[in-house]
Amino acid sequence: MRGHGMSPWWGLAGFGAAVAGAALLGGLGVAGTAGEYQSLRQPDWAPPSAVFGPVWTVLYVMIAISGWLVWRRTGWSPALNWYAAQLVLNAIWTPIFFGFGQYGLALADIVILWILIGVTVWKFRPVSRVAAGLLLPYWAWVTFATALNASIWLMNR
Repeated sequence: MRGHGMSPWWGLAGFGAAVAGAALLGGLGVAGTAGEYQSLRQPDWAPPSAVFGPVWTVLYVMIAISGWLVWRRTGWSPALNWYAAQLVLNAIWTPIFFGFGQYGLALADIVILWILIGVTVWKFRPVSRVAAGLLLPYWAWVTFATALNASIWLMNR
């Protein structure tokens, strides 16, 4: 919850740390897996592994700012519970997909993640249209990633 008299920048640092934690877990899950990704049968439209790091870096910054904007207006609210839930699913997708090689389970995770991002956008919109808008590129990327995950699962069964 927001502290009275607390600098809003501390809140941003907290959201940044939470998102960085999710990114770190994902990063640990993909350490040394570029070869594994390249060895999978993939659709022709699959991007090279080098694309993912820069895209996720931008998206994670946007995700952190989005959560912070809502927190600044509401403190910890039910909308942020949805935000936290989607962040957890985001963090565990990479270890499921790469660490355990469970492409079908990863697909289930990312489908639920996609739904939770949509709910988060819907819950954020009345509080801050900017916060909701900052999640739209993330939702679009997860849409693409869901299709890619499904294709890889189907092609490598």
